[in-house]
Amino acid sequence: MSARIDVGALVGRVFRIYVDQASVLMPAAAVVFVFTGILSSVLRTGGTGAGLLAELIALVAGMLFTGMVVELVDDVQDGRLDSGPGQLLRAVTPVLGQLILVSLVVGLTVLLGFILFIVPGLVLLTIWAVVVPVIVLERPPGLQALARSRDLVRGNGWQVFVVILLLDFLVLILGGLVDFGADSSSTALGIVVTVVVGILTAPIPALASAVLYFDLRRLSGGASGGAAGPAGLGLD
Repeated sequence: MSARIDVGALVGRVFRIYVDQASVLMPAAAVVFVFTGILSSVLRTGGTGAGLLAELIALVAGMLFTGMVVELVDDVQDGRLDSGPGQLLRAVTPVLGQLILVSLVVGLTVLLGFILFIVPGLVLLTIWAVVVPVIVLERPPGLQALARSRDLVRGNGWQVFVVILLLDFLVLILGGLVDFGADSSSTALGIVVTVVVGILTAPIPALASAVLYFDLRRLSGGASGGAAGPAGLGLD
């Protein structure tokens, strides 16, 4: 039987890093989400096409920021932080194209999975939970990061799902409440509130992905591994 991650300890570690590194996380989130948040908010007031473009921009921005957070968590493994927001952004730039490609594939596939009775979408979110850390730190070519993420998650699928449920969906719920309140206020105030809340909450799912990756890699022996085969989805 493969070793299991400790969900409670992992969630606690996510929030400890959030508090300890808030002075870096908040400016880093601002670098990504001030511009993209304003743009997405404006686009959402348009038609269906503009709304879909807004969701795509938000998805890419989220993956870019997660990549920066992965670099931050990797940087503090030695007990100290040596990089600021600018260095974190530059560290992710070489894989930006791959992050965009994977974000498109993940976004469209997960959306299709949710349309197909929801459960397939939840499974895909789980097995691809650490795809961004894989891209940033292991640099597999093409879409092999998807298979590598599935390989790492296998054997801890339910634990990873619980982490996603606790942290990612918490942020989604908060974001939905903020959007509801913003819709009832002036456009300018709504945009400001949306951007500020986005900056405050974005580090939570990003840290969850990063901490999950390091825990899963440690439990798998630390090897970078190869693409996962066509075996089961790992929710065992």
